[in-house]
Amino acid sequence: MEQKGRKKTKENNHEEDFQAIRKVLDGDNSAYEFLQTKYSRIVAALIRKMVRNEDDVEDLTQESFIKAYRALASFQFGYSFSAWLYRIASNTCIDFLRKKRFKTISLSQPLDNSEDEHYFEIKDTSYQPDKTVLNDEKIKILKEAINSLPENYRVIVKLRHEEELDYKEISEKLDLPLGTVKAHLFRARKMMLAKLKKQKHLFSDI
Repeated sequence: MEQKGRKKTKENNHEEDFQAIRKVLDGDNSAYEFLQTKYSRIVAALIRKMVRNEDDVEDLTQESFIKAYRALASFQFGYSFSAWLYRIASNTCIDFLRKKRFKTISLSQPLDNSEDEHYFEIKDTSYQPDKTVLNDEKIKILKEAINSLPENYRVIVKLRHEEELDYKEISEKLDLPLGTVKAHLFRARKMMLAKLKKQKHLFSDI
């Protein structure tokens, strides 16, 4: 009897997720906030097992939810949304750790304020002018995407990714609640991703 009750609860839980997903796909973004609220702690706990720095945990949790949001149309109903989401979060962490492990600054590349431009594969050691031009174009488009953000979002993105302040420092500097800083940064990243997706020839990995 108890086992049957647990099965029923699990089925109801899945249906609750499916209903929220259908609403998001129909254009109701508030339904996605329900999924974030429901799973953010569990996703963060999963990421925390792989990444120790708490700010990285926050960033990767947000990134995981953004990736899941972008891929939601490919979700197959009938499967567990939570398992699908955890797989995305796990892969996001693996990619992050891989990049961190191979992090290097090539002497042939100009320095800039974009974190992603400092990640290069070890095998790519030769100077290639076309890659320099490509990276310059990416930097330009990234900066344009940042500058196109509403001012309150733009300031937070620059403090986080250019000045490399943590969430608490940003909160204190702008005199904003910590939750507001995180929410603004999450929305800003979603807006930037929407713009960068249009440049598929440069940002095929997002």
